[in-house]
Amino acid sequence: MRYRTFGNTTLQASEVGFGVWTVGTTMWGIKDEAVGIRLLQKAFDLGISFYDTADVYGDGLGETLLAKAFQGTRDRVVYSTKFGYDFTNHPGVQPGQRERPQDWHPATVRKACEESLRRLGTDHIDLYQLHNPRIGTLRRDDLFAELEHLKAEGKIRHYGATLGPAIDPRQAEEGRCCLLERRMVTQIIYNMLEQQIGQPLIPLAKQQGVGLMVRVPHSSGLLEGRYSRETTFGESDHRFFRVNTDERKKAWLDVGLKKVERLSFLTEGTGRTIAQAAIRWILAEPCFACVLPNIYNEEQLAEFAGASDVPDLTPDEIRAVNDLYARNFDLQPAGAM
Repeated sequence: MRYRTFGNTTLQASEVGFGVWTVGTTMWGIKDEAVGIRLLQKAFDLGISFYDTADVYGDGLGETLLAKAFQGTRDRVVYSTKFGYDFTNHPGVQPGQRERPQDWHPATVRKACEESLRRLGTDHIDLYQLHNPRIGTLRRDDLFAELEHLKAEGKIRHYGATLGPAIDPRQAEEGRCCLLERRMVTQIIYNMLEQQIGQPLIPLAKQQGVGLMVRVPHSSGLLEGRYSRETTFGESDHRFFRVNTDERKKAWLDVGLKKVERLSFLTEGTGRTIAQAAIRWILAEPCFACVLPNIYNEEQLAEFAGASDVPDLTPDEIRAVNDLYARNFDLQPAGAM
């Protein structure tokens, strides 16, 4: 495993991290707490030291799982958690997976931090992230004053923001605010098939010396090399809403698979799987501190952690990927994802 520093912070952790939402919620089909704990501990054994959760994952479960998994090894792992959603008054997965209301009042943020500390079983949070804030929230000085107070008290080491939940054009403005005005670690959706948010933010992150994190590096599984045109998901799996519900969404899978086919040069004779190539393509940019693949079984975990052991992409390979993206992978514009 290779390790990186998170931009202008003192945080150093594995370049491949573990996004806890796959085991802290039931949205990926995992319903057994013991399975989640075993995956987290196996990740640690493979050198993964960065664990990204949120208070809203399983209404606290994502944090308590970390406490159970890493009893006695807290000093060897980096905890990142998120805040902002009001799951106390709006518990459980919301109908249609819609967003819950958010509460950014400083007193609420302090209470949320203290409850996260309790669930995590720790006296400090390494990275405390605003969970999908809008631009108005990012410009609330009272909120950031409270975060500075929590930092001064030693309850958090650093703070940042996660942009989402899905890709939205407004995130370009939110990302600029995070990087230029707040100069804080920022998490985005970015991968070889979905570059629209990352492209304008990478130069700013480099200029400001701010670290970026990436989630969904495999485009909701397309770049894992396991999907076929017959792939379907159960209604409890969040990907059900991408593939099973109507013809337009089913086209996401069909068009995505055609794009993945055009990336075969990244795996033929290179010693990489497509999933590992997807991770190494992101990490070719030094401003990316950590990649958070969606991990929900041990085979996957070993493959993703092994991305640190395969060859880096060559400059020619990187250019070829970017050229394909710019040409919509030589598909007709009507078939764009």
